[in-house]
Amino acid sequence: MSVRRVVPDIRSRSFDESRNFYGALGFVEVMNQGWVMTMGSPSNPTAQVTFMGADATAPVHPDMSVEVDDVDAIHEAMVARGATIVHPLQDEEWGVRRFFVLDPDGRVVNVLGHRTEQG
Repeated sequence: MSVRRVVPDIRSRSFDESRNFYGALGFVEVMNQGWVMTMGSPSNPTAQVTFMGADATAPVHPDMSVEVDDVDAIHEAMVARGATIVHPLQDEEWGVRRFFVLDPDGRVVNVLGHRTEQG
């Protein structure tokens, strides 16, 4: 199992203001679904920041996202260790498989993998 990227998830009141501020730091918009927007570094695609309004399917806002190569294996490991899952493992319509888990300090971690096949 490997980690592909780690992204902070920031609750945003205004995507326009966030885009302008982080754009001045050199980030560019790489994804925008209306309720979630990601900005990334043009020179390092894994250096990203995600901004969120209300999550489309989850009842809580994640503090960070961790993209992994095998989300099912990570989910199984978290369940086996008794971690608190606060959003179930599921396929989302925008092409990711994800679940949310609480870390030891109560932070919500969005663990995800991009699906290679839509089904």
